[in-house]
Amino acid sequence: MDSPVALILFNRPDVTARVFAAIRAAAPPRLLLIADGPRTDRPGEAALCRETRAVTEAIDWPCQVARNFSDVNLGCGLRVSSGIDWVFEQVPEAIILEDDCLPDPSFFPYCDALLARYRDDERVSLITGTSFRSVPMRPGDSYHFSRYPMVWGWAGWRRAWRHYDFRLEFWPALKAGRWLGDLLGDPAAARYWARLFDRVAAGEIDTWDYQLVCSLWARGGLTIVPRNNLVWNIGFGADATHTTDAGAAGPQRPVEAIEFPLRHPAFVLRDAQVDQALESTQFSGTRGRGRRIKRRIDRLVRGS
Repeated sequence: MDSPVALILFNRPDVTARVFAAIRAAAPPRLLLIADGPRTDRPGEAALCRETRAVTEAIDWPCQVARNFSDVNLGCGLRVSSGIDWVFEQVPEAIILEDDCLPDPSFFPYCDALLARYRDDERVSLITGTSFRSVPMRPGDSYHFSRYPMVWGWAGWRRAWRHYDFRLEFWPALKAGRWLGDLLGDPAAARYWARLFDRVAAGEIDTWDYQLVCSLWARGGLTIVPRNNLVWNIGFGADATHTTDAGAAGPQRPVEAIEFPLRHPAFVLRDAQVDQALESTQFSGTRGRGRRIKRRIDRLVRGS
């Protein structure tokens, strides 16, 4: 493979070891490691952080390694976002995995191929490895384009990340223009996302990915979504920082290798039908799994 890989880790040596083994098998030429520091009010966490970092010492392939390890705890939002800032200061494009996102081996050549193909296409902002079972896809192509930047294993470019705004300082102006309603075409979905962006802009949610959604939407950036699900989130459980509910992921779609050569869509246009299904079943919708996820996010937004 040709692309650099970045791994974001914290305090879970067991899941980190599984993801690192997948990276080791892919043997990227450059590895960028990002780690948060331990929380002072969590006994034993400093030792867990040291043990987790030690997992990444097992580099036995030709590889240029860089580390960005924090001595203090920055929290999920600032550590991940500042770590990705650092990644794109080092390299113009990268594959990015968090310590609980276990990729299929085909995830790496899939990202490799699409990073090269869309390197200079400003319409495309992100490549994800996640594809939800509940979302249908048109037959034939290996992937489609979406407005939703899902980040359970993804890849991207410096040219797109430079528009990321951790504090969402641009959000009040966009909100005043009723921009979300025009974008989503659904008043209920617009209210749902506006509430999230309001709380993020106010610093009330410790996260980084809602900011990515808003930053990409503000520029009309598209995300590439694979036909097959290429990443399994193994991090749901009691030892997680945020995803402590083992059932919160719902019935994840089984990981299945993608076929090569990739079959590319004829046009760089988002699939509106797929996006509508995704909004309904995964985000603001009111049916089935969407209800469960919505309640969980609502509790997070309210801080309860």
